[in-house]
Parts: sequence; C-alpha cells; structure tokens
Amino acid sequence: MNKHTKLAFMVAPILAIGGYIASDFWIEDKANETRIFEMAPESSCDVLGGKCVLLANDFKLNIFDDNGKTTINSTFPLDTATLFLVDSNNEATPYQLQMSDTPYYWFRQTPLREKISAKGDTYKLRIIATIKGGKYISEFYTQTANQS
Repeated sequence: MNKHTKLAFMVAPILAIGGYIASDFWIEDKANETRIFEMAPESSCDVLGGKCVLLANDFKLNIFDDNGKTTINSTFPLDTATLFLVDSNNEATPYQLQMSDTPYYWFRQTPLREKISAKGDTYKLRIIATIKGGKYISEFYTQTANQS
C-alpha cells in the first residue's frame, strides 16, 4: 500500500463523521424554517361536546371545553398554542394557551362556554399551534349540539 492509500484510509472516517454531523445541523436548520400548514375540521365541530378534531396530514388537534377551561391536545408536542375567539364583527380576541403537564396538552380559561351555551349556537374560532418552525393554523366554526 502506498502512502496516498494509507492517508485516504486515515482521513475517510474523519470525513464520514464530519459529514454526518454537518448533515444533522443542516436538517435541524431546515426543520426550524417557518412553514404554514392549514388544518381543516375532521367533521362538524362541537367544542362543548368534545367533538372537534382538526387535521393537517398526520397532525391532529382536538379542542374541547371543560367547565370554562378550553383545552387542546395534539398528536405531536407543541411549542406554543393560541386560540382566538372571533366575534360577529370579525374581531378576534387572542388567548395564549398554557402548557399542561406535557407539551401535548394546552389549556386556558376562556368565555367560550358562556358564548355558545344554548343548543344550536355557533361561534367562529381560530387557532395557531407551532411546532419548531411549522405553524398550524385554522379558522372554523363550533356549533353546540346539546345544551350544557
């Protein structure tokens, strides 16, 4: 074996490890780029009845209200979550949700239950959930199926 072949055998593992590390940094950087995904309701939404699931590819977000505490849970851990209650004048009131025990569950006291307590009441909601650089957004209506 000549000296060039020996040098190649010594340098190759270092280059392979360096390439692996560099590719990991590149992939992580790409994951943090801002991307926007629109979520759509799986079927009709009834937040008070606990039947509101929003979908975007393999990401699911479930929204429900438990005695004035609006809660969401997701299939992937979230970084932040903001719920907007939109009135009849199309003015949105934001509610920054707080993480529960895990980043899969987020909650906040909201006046949603007071606004849609009667059967048949509808209300417009918006949500923005972030995962690294991805923003999952949706605008949808909730309709109360049963009186609470």
